[in-house]
Amino acid sequence: MKDVQKPELICDREPIHLPGSIQPHGVMLVVDLPTLAVRYAAGDVEALLGVANWQGLPLADIIGPVLAGRVRDLQEARGLTSFLGQCEAANGAPLDIGASFNGGFALIEFEPAGVEAPGTAVLDRIQAAIGGFEQAASLRSLCERGAEAVRRLTGFDRVMIYQFLDDDAGKVVGEARREDLHSFLNHHFPASDIPRQARALYLRNLTRTIPDIAYVPAPLRPAWAEPEPLDMSDSVLRSVSPVHLQYLANMGIRASASISIVKDGALWGLIACHHETPRALTFEMRIAGRTLAAAFAQQVKAREEADGYRERIRLRSAEDELVRLLSRDGLLDEVLANHLTEVRRALGADGIAIIRGQELIAGGIHPDEPSIRALAQWLLKRQGETVFATANLQAHYPPGLMFRNDASGVLATVLSAEEPWLLIWFRTEHIETIRWAGNPHKAPTGPGEMLTPRASFDAWAETVRGRSRRWSLPEIEAAGRLRIALLDVRHNRQLRDLNRQLTQILHDKETLLQQKDFLIGEVNHRVQNSLQLVSGFLSLQARAAEDEALRGALDEARRRVGAVALVHKRLYRGDQIQLVDLGRYVEELCFDTITSMGGDWGAHLTLDVSPVMVPTDRAVTLALVLTELLININKYAYGGRPGPIEIRLLEERSNLQLRVTDQGRGRANAQSGFGSRMMEGLVKQLGGTLFYQDNHPGLSALLTAPIEAPSGGAA
Repeated sequence: MKDVQKPELICDREPIHLPGSIQPHGVMLVVDLPTLAVRYAAGDVEALLGVANWQGLPLADIIGPVLAGRVRDLQEARGLTSFLGQCEAANGAPLDIGASFNGGFALIEFEPAGVEAPGTAVLDRIQAAIGGFEQAASLRSLCERGAEAVRRLTGFDRVMIYQFLDDDAGKVVGEARREDLHSFLNHHFPASDIPRQARALYLRNLTRTIPDIAYVPAPLRPAWAEPEPLDMSDSVLRSVSPVHLQYLANMGIRASASISIVKDGALWGLIACHHETPRALTFEMRIAGRTLAAAFAQQVKAREEADGYRERIRLRSAEDELVRLLSRDGLLDEVLANHLTEVRRALGADGIAIIRGQELIAGGIHPDEPSIRALAQWLLKRQGETVFATANLQAHYPPGLMFRNDASGVLATVLSAEEPWLLIWFRTEHIETIRWAGNPHKAPTGPGEMLTPRASFDAWAETVRGRSRRWSLPEIEAAGRLRIALLDVRHNRQLRDLNRQLTQILHDKETLLQQKDFLIGEVNHRVQNSLQLVSGFLSLQARAAEDEALRGALDEARRRVGAVALVHKRLYRGDQIQLVDLGRYVEELCFDTITSMGGDWGAHLTLDVSPVMVPTDRAVTLALVLTELLININKYAYGGRPGPIEIRLLEERSNLQLRVTDQGRGRANAQSGFGSRMMEGLVKQLGGTLFYQDNHPGLSALLTAPIEAPSGGAA
């Protein structure tokens, strides 16, 4: 069985911009561009303009060269104006001339000029009407004043301010009428009454007039022979859809006119004018009507923006209070639970639910827990939407029909899809009785049947269910801002917790460092005491020994113990951590060692050391090597007497070089023993090399070692 198409869909496809004919109260000349020769015409050109052989005739021969020359000016300024000027009809009556353009053609239209009041009087009316718009106390009052002003200007029996709703249906929000006519105020009209392509033309062509619906269309002459049909979207005289003419006839209307109300580039509504007898809306009146409609649209925008501003201020105040409450100490989930009512009321909701992980808390009027969890899963699947709002949940989420009494409206924001974490506000069902101008549910058109408009416009009531109060744009924006604020609160809480943890860690570390310093000081004190005891014991043994060789060995051992004590004292102080400046410690170590060797040695010492940062443990080993070299110079180079000593330290890429030079007896007098074996062990531990060179006189020892311990090597 063939599908039956909805009538509104058929209406939407009707090519109303390609009628191929005009309304016969005027005439149209289709002029070739750029020659400006007449190619086609529609209407009684011969009678109205007194031109019989018009085809191929230059436009200038019909309207004169001045007006014909303006066609090119209008083409360059297309969209700014369509008025060429005036000329006389064959009978001497004035005609208004307009122009529009389509492809390679100009559409030149002639229609009777007005006989209304002079221009200054019309301007006075417009100025007075605009002043009344500015004084209107409310949007409803503004609509009433707008309808009354246009009726006084045009003289139509009925003038309605018709506002388009979210579903493209329309509602009469203002009306001025003849007293004996019934009222359409607050009545709704279905979207199918004004199809989609008609709304597009209303946005493109701001005024439309039908002086008499009983006209017989005047087709283009000769028959259109171009590849593409003639687009008459911008034509004033364009013939009207037969369906629309029948629609007006069913309403008992003989003439109509409409003026578009455009706000921010979108079609907000129409000023619809109806008359029970034929009535034209001249070019001058159309311009006046457009001026009034523009002023009306500005006032609508101003009031909507003022209302939105007041609501945003209220919501901002509520948001600030919520953020203040939620920023208090304590777990965020607990704080939210304690202030659930405030969060709900902030956005004018009847109920609220918060889901975080497996936890769910709810307040006010809301669906049961399984329904909320199922809804949350559906919301999480809507990728890319951090805020979702609807006043008709079941239209998006069919299971919502089961709990529409409690939650026909939903405003939800996803804070985290991973946890998950959602806030959902609910609004209960708002049962509404809508008054329609006739039954909006027309019977579908069957196959082969002609599409006809509805015949009845009697008041028809419909009860609408499954909808809640609409969420306003400021409320939706507030939900998005509250989402960001909650994430900021959580982030700030996490930072505060982290700071507290770091502060505690730093306090604990400081305590540990103090304990470490105390322990190091205590260990250093004990080591120093032990080394002093050993040194004292060796000194006593040396004095008691009768064997000269034994006495010398004990005395050498005592000096090495003393050197170790000096190294330990210098390197293990409380202000050392990981790295030390080896240059500084070489200076201090040499001073201490030379002093222990005798006061006269200091005058013979030359130091040339650069700052080299080395790990503390390697500095200990390097200091022991240097101490052993100084002991050898004292013992072998000069035989215990003072002599010149030169010490140099420098950094070479990743290595250090320590050179110790004397001018003593030379290497031949050096002996191999315990000191030499200890030196070899220390150099190996450093991963370095030690070379001896003759200094002529004396000996030069060069130690080269990595600054850092070799990978896998000894420290």
